Amino acid sequence: MTDFPVSRALPETNLLSSSDLELLSFADTIPVDWSRLAHYLHAQGFAFDPDQSIRQFAGGFANRNYMVIVDGRTAVLRRPPDGNLPPGAHDMSREHRILSRLTEALGFVPKSFHLCESRDVIGVPFQLIEYREGIVVRGTDMSSVTSYPAAPERLCEMLVTALSNLHQVDARSVGLEDLGKPEGFIARAITGWSKRGALVAETQTRTVISDISDWLGRQRFRARDATILHCDFKLDNLILNPSDLSPVALIDWDMGTRGDPLFDLATLLSYWAEPDDPPAMHQLQQMPTAHAGFWPRAEVAKRYAALTGCDLSDLPAMQVLALLKLGVVFLQLHRQWINGAVKDQRYAEFGQLGDELLVIAHDLATGKSNG
Repeated sequence: MTDFPVSRALPETNLLSSSDLELLSFADTIPVDWSRLAHYLHAQGFAFDPDQSIRQFAGGFANRNYMVIVDGRTAVLRRPPDGNLPPGAHDMSREHRILSRLTEALGFVPKSFHLCESRDVIGVPFQLIEYREGIVVRGTDMSSVTSYPAAPERLCEMLVTALSNLHQVDARSVGLEDLGKPEGFIARAITGWSKRGALVAETQTRTVISDISDWLGRQRFRARDATILHCDFKLDNLILNPSDLSPVALIDWDMGTRGDPLFDLATLLSYWAEPDDPPAMHQLQQMPTAHAGFWPRAEVAKRYAALTGCDLSDLPAMQVLALLKLGVVFLQLHRQWINGAVKDQRYAEFGQLGDELLVIAHDLATGKSNG
């Protein structure tokens, strides 16, 4: 396992740009009763001043993250979104359990040091997580790393190495041997994402989802030892050390579990746009991988296999599953916008994007695309 240098705090320089942190007023934009939160935290033995300036982290489409000062130190208050949530999504309890233990084995996993499961404090469960400062590469914007020599190649190597390091952690060594239900993981994922898609898709797209599900059900997935999975592993979920672009923190663990490691690799590749990809892959704007210098998906997979020794013969089928999941996620986000649970106008386009991603998955399954 490759060891990355970890910078837990860089207090003299704010390396998060104004697009990452926004100064917010209590009254208008933060749906949190900060005085009630302060009372609760004081009862738990924490010092928290509700009159401090609160900063909200920008980016993402779901969970809300705020920079707060607890016991005189910077921390992150993380909470799920409002409204009716998909089953198993935005699970603060699961994320807290992972973050409170996995940090012992992986230096680039921040520690969650408090979980509140009660809705009586701020209306939803929340957790307090160790804050780590660094560079975040958001979407397709490379401006934060253009000064680094061979930045695309370095980012590719960093991503694959970090993922392989995660998958080589012995879950038992950090007390996560009973996390999730790895037996039948792939079959449940196929069934689960197909059912979720049917609930939010229009008639024509439901047919596409059914075809994908039937195809996946006929595939033979290899039996592998279960590993700890992130389940949303991508570049903007990593905070990077400004000295060498190594990972300082891997965040957004609310879907973490144990299962087939190829699912994490396929998830990463589902975000990995290449120059000749269909328009929907570029409309995702999740990673800058269509820029010159980034490896193609095939090279990413080859490097992962070299680091882990993992057989990738069923990776194409796993990529179809990852694209099924991604398409359904965007349909779910669009439904939240339709129902009025969110007002962000970006969500208005997610229905069409989800439909088009599912067409890509269908084409990959039927051989119309080579992935």
